[in-house]
Amino acid sequence: MMQKYEGAFILLSNLEAEVRTAEIEKVKNIITERQGTVDKVNEWGQRRLAYEIDKKRDGYYVIINFTSNADAVNEIDRICKISDNFVRQMITVDESK
Repeated sequence: MMQKYEGAFILLSNLEAEVRTAEIEKVKNIITERQGTVDKVNEWGQRRLAYEIDKKRDGYYVIINFTSNADAVNEIDRICKISDNFVRQMITVDESK
């Protein structure tokens, strides 16, 4: 079943622009490969983390709104967990109408 999701991703702040873009593209490709649609990508850019994570104080924030099935969400979670470039990720069901 297709549902609307909002994914919040924090990437390492010291990544080169093309590496960061490639990581964002990877997430978008997972969504589209599974018949989902990327509705909006909002790059907040460099921000200070609320608290230190793995001795890091800053991160590059990206918010992706998308529509897909749970399979895509599980795969994005899996890919983010094994990638060293992602500090944190959180995907929630978008309840807003």
